[in-house]
Amino acid sequence: MNMPTFRNGIRLVLIIILFLGTITITSLGAIMNTASAQANKPTIVFVHGAFAESSSWNGVLAKLIPKGYPTVAVANPLRGVKSDADYVASVLKDINGPIVLVAHSYGGSVTTNAVNGNNNVKALVYVAGFAPDEGETAAELSGRYPGSTLTPTLAPPVVLPDGGKDLYIQQSKFHAQFAADLPASDAELMASTQRPIVEAAFTEASGAPAWKSIPSWFIYGERDLNIPAAVHAFMAERANSKETVVVSGSSHVVMISHSDAVAEIIEHAATAP
Repeated sequence: MNMPTFRNGIRLVLIIILFLGTITITSLGAIMNTASAQANKPTIVFVHGAFAESSSWNGVLAKLIPKGYPTVAVANPLRGVKSDADYVASVLKDINGPIVLVAHSYGGSVTTNAVNGNNNVKALVYVAGFAPDEGETAAELSGRYPGSTLTPTLAPPVVLPDGGKDLYIQQSKFHAQFAADLPASDAELMASTQRPIVEAAFTEASGAPAWKSIPSWFIYGERDLNIPAAVHAFMAERANSKETVVVSGSSHVVMISHSDAVAEIIEHAATAP
């Protein structure tokens, strides 16, 4: 090999090394920036309600995760207010740093009992969710104002070995009752995968409410047939809601049919001073 060719080869190797080094530094910088962004953001914990499951939050998660929010969608057992709250509380205790606690439907009864003095919880977001006061039940609240048509749509209860009863919505009535503003094909899948709730959970009294000491945000659908809009409005006003959004024409599953609006109000709660 002659000297010019050798020198050109060395020069090419150096250029490649410098190029790869630049890529490595850039990649490390991106990773560090992402880690820094996540470190500065609260963890958002999602709790689903009756007849739903964790994947009901997928549309909202898809909007928040790319923005660097750490997220956890809890599998709510749906076995009773206290036992479910104890389970969610155990999840919260393993999370370091500030938390925004988001709940749908019956999940609101769970989250308001799950805080249990956890000082990391900085905000509560009720997504078509119950926000009971001490001693109130989900059944009592949903019937406080007219408009709930849930009871006639329930299937015959499934009797459990301990004598309890599991409740489902009849699949043929699920679309109109639970998710009227979704395509029928989507509602059909949800009806098949719905999680049952034990009947006693609806009549179990709530404990001391977290919304009396933690800032709360509310969003719900105008055409919610499980929890009437008037009930949501009452609970939001009572809790001195920081922001209340009423989604025109939306059903009970506002987090699925209007995931943009739900993600937006969660961000408002997450970035509030």
